[in-house]
Amino acid sequence: MSFINPPKILFFLFFLSSFLRAQDNFTTFIEPRLAFNYKLSKLYSHNWSVANRSTIYESSELKFNALQFDISHFSNFRIGASQNLSLGLLFRYSELFERESINEFRITEQYNIIFSSNKVRYGHRVRVEQRITSLLTIHRFRYRFALDMPLEGQNLDVGESYFIGNTETLLNVGKDLKPIYEQRFAANFGWLLSSKTKLQFGLEYRLLNFTETIQHRTLLLSSLNFSL
Repeated sequence: MSFINPPKILFFLFFLSSFLRAQDNFTTFIEPRLAFNYKLSKLYSHNWSVANRSTIYESSELKFNALQFDISHFSNFRIGASQNLSLGLLFRYSELFERESINEFRITEQYNIIFSSNKVRYGHRVRVEQRITSLLTIHRFRYRFALDMPLEGQNLDVGESYFIGNTETLLNVGKDLKPIYEQRFAANFGWLLSSKTKLQFGLEYRLLNFTETIQHRTLLLSSLNFSL
């Protein structure tokens, strides 16, 4: 798997975001996340997370502006050795930060399958979402291809690092809404701090509404994940 070079992938995304800062319709966000995973049985597990998103760069200038606070929950049902079905709920609070913003309630149905080759794991994920606000309901369809691998040896041990990369295609549709297409690319590096704790940092680039007026988004990501 020598064609997979995580440092080069992350460097490319940083270079791309630097180039795009000179373009119109470019915004950079930071999004820290705290997640808790809890397995009730071999076939059923929970995931809870809280996240905050803030603007740090917009309209060719640096500025900090808190945008939203998310609380989400997923129930995961294992249906095979490497497959699962999930049902998710998300509450997005935006009105707390901006009066003109609207809170959102989201329902997510998900199918995920993972397979391995040598030390690399590959995953296909399909999501269908209903994004419900006081103004309208948007139906979003998502497909993501991802890979992850340890960066030291064949297996991930405590104290070692790993890489996760993915690309995702999204389609948003709704009543009286023109279809909105989006493409995302992400690269993340993480460390297994203990058998139940992971720390992760990464960069995500989003190409929004690329069939109409293109908007460029970059997210600086961080997450701390606990398995209870």
